Amino acid sequence: MKYFFSAVLLGSCLVHSGALMATNSLKVATFNVSMESENYLPRGSALQPALLSQLLAEGSHPQIRNIASIIQHVRPDVLLLNEFDYISQPEQGVQLFIRNFLQKAQHGQDPIDYPYFHYSTVNTGQPSGFDLDNDGKVSANGADAWGFGQYPGQYGMVVLSRYPINLSKSRTFQHFKWKDMPGYLKTSKADGSDWYSADAWQQMPLSSKSHWDLLIDVKGTPVHVLVSHPTPPVFDGKEDRNGKRNHDEVRFWVDYLSGNQANYIYDDQGTKGGLAEKQRFVVLGDLNSSAVEGDSYKEAIQGLIGHSRIDGNFIPKSNGGKANSPTNPQGAYHTAAWRMRADYVLPSSYGFTIKDGGVFWPLKGETLDFTVADRESSSDHRMVWLELEITD
Repeated sequence: MKYFFSAVLLGSCLVHSGALMATNSLKVATFNVSMESENYLPRGSALQPALLSQLLAEGSHPQIRNIASIIQHVRPDVLLLNEFDYISQPEQGVQLFIRNFLQKAQHGQDPIDYPYFHYSTVNTGQPSGFDLDNDGKVSANGADAWGFGQYPGQYGMVVLSRYPINLSKSRTFQHFKWKDMPGYLKTSKADGSDWYSADAWQQMPLSSKSHWDLLIDVKGTPVHVLVSHPTPPVFDGKEDRNGKRNHDEVRFWVDYLSGNQANYIYDDQGTKGGLAEKQRFVVLGDLNSSAVEGDSYKEAIQGLIGHSRIDGNFIPKSNGGKANSPTNPQGAYHTAAWRMRADYVLPSSYGFTIKDGGVFWPLKGETLDFTVADRESSSDHRMVWLELEITD
């Protein structure tokens, strides 16, 4: 599997379009946008992996316009988009989204520009050559891919930034092997034997998409953005292979932040270890796990939210989420229409003070309410954001 790492600048690297927030303020957000080609196909249609690129070039798709209007309304400085298909040529993918949607006013919102972005390959849809789901046959994609996907790059990730991304000090962990995590959750068949064949297990990556540590230069202040999109802990069988992988994908960040506990970790360039102390960072992503609800193993997400280096006390919320689950005391904190807190913005306790935050989920009658009417309007997830004050 060829490793690919890229960050592209739009226009001059010396010029930023649009007004930035105050020097000591940083708005960071995560948004699972469901921008993958299969999502836009009519039911029963043949798969068209290039469909997203076509829609971005046309510049008029209503669902993508709604997503852009949400971004323009919240106006994050740094934004992770989960489930944005990896398209190898940026001029056929992320650049089209920025130019044809974000840089044009949508539904009365002001245009926004992101001069910097990062995208790269992910494990979804990458053929493994093994029968990973043990159904008796080897498929080129789907559940037999290294990460579930019908084509390479489905459910990819993009980070958009109004500040430069320092490539030389950024790290990716797409090819870190699951077997190399001490204490990994083992997956077994009903008879107790190993679920994965010995050859498959030797090659199995931990990450179903990828894990990235991107260093962003916020006017001279370095900020690490730790992004991922662990597999949903469902869509499997009694062996719970996805639940165990989800747990360990989330746990990766717990270990990465835990000093000597991170000594086993190596990145795609072979550098070992985790994130040094006294670093500003924000964990971002659709982690597909809740500390109090859902089907995931709770220990990893609880360990991440409660980590000594993370300020997990402020929980973004919305009135829309509360209205969606009026009898559920957790409803206001939900980030997905299917009623769970799945998406996270978790800042370091060092170097930041949380000033504000929320989940973009307007009530009926409020601005852009039509953009969250259903999944076809934008996504079944909601944007989660925090405004952070950079402190000494």
